[in-house]
Amino acid sequence: MRNTEKENQTVITEFILLGFGDLPELQPHLFVLFLVIYIVTITGNLLILLLVVSDQHLHTPMYFFLANLSCLETCYSSIILPKMLANLISGKKSISLSGCLSQFYLFGSCVGIETYLLAAMSYDRYLAICKPLHYTSIMHAKLCVQLIVGAWIDSLLANCVILYLMAQLSFCGPNVMDHYFCDFIPLEKLSCSDTSMIELVTFLSTFIFTITPFLLTLTSYVCIITTILKIPSTTGRQKAFSTCSSHLIVVCIFYGTIIIVYMLPDTPTLRDLNKVFSVFYTVLTPLVNPLIYSLRNKEVHRALRRVCSKVMHFARMPKNVLS
Repeated sequence: MRNTEKENQTVITEFILLGFGDLPELQPHLFVLFLVIYIVTITGNLLILLLVVSDQHLHTPMYFFLANLSCLETCYSSIILPKMLANLISGKKSISLSGCLSQFYLFGSCVGIETYLLAAMSYDRYLAICKPLHYTSIMHAKLCVQLIVGAWIDSLLANCVILYLMAQLSFCGPNVMDHYFCDFIPLEKLSCSDTSMIELVTFLSTFIFTITPFLLTLTSYVCIITTILKIPSTTGRQKAFSTCSSHLIVVCIFYGTIIIVYMLPDTPTLRDLNKVFSVFYTVLTPLVNPLIYSLRNKEVHRALRRVCSKVMHFARMPKNVLS
């Protein structure tokens, strides 16, 4: 009997991602839409990364964190969208077991990194607004690097543990996943093994990498808002709030969609709604983040003008000078 079960467990070597398969007439339109989103996302985030690296005026902790966020959003999009686009255009909709586990690991790692990156950005704004005299002595370059490296290493290692446990699960069938990428809940549902251990580890990981940084971010903003409200002049309050408003919008979008996606009950009625909200935080959030920071940020506007003027000046230089 055990041998038979073992044989059955090795049958599943790939999964079928239904994605938006219930809308076959919209597949070409969805392909074009998501392709445009992917191109704009990559272009916008790489542009911000280029501006921060190339412009000396943006070599500050806030923009250091922003450059890391842009790098992370580029990774997010590249983990999910290329496979989604390939499935939309080919109609095949399959992903290998190893490919699915890899996508699950990379996506989960990015989520863990982003939660602590957003917490670090909120702490940076807290120091700038609530402790301005101590800002430069506390938020120095070494601390910024330590916060980022710590977030990357901790999230990658923690998700290694979850990936190892996920790889031990047996998938006996069915192999159809009602989602457009390999997320934890739909993947766990397809397992025919005992998932109590991985559920416990995932719960602990969620507490460490979602709830804890969310509470840290929330605490920072409670202090920030309290300090801003104490500023006597309206102009002063507006100026102080403008320094953190872009980040606050990003935090609200990120945590708001995650809470909706993972707190909604898993019922057939809400499954499609869950998929739509998943698109918000996996596809649209990386798209709107550079727009939010660039459209509302005068420093970014000035840096873009300086870089453009340098490029134009270089292009106008005589060929004999360049050679």
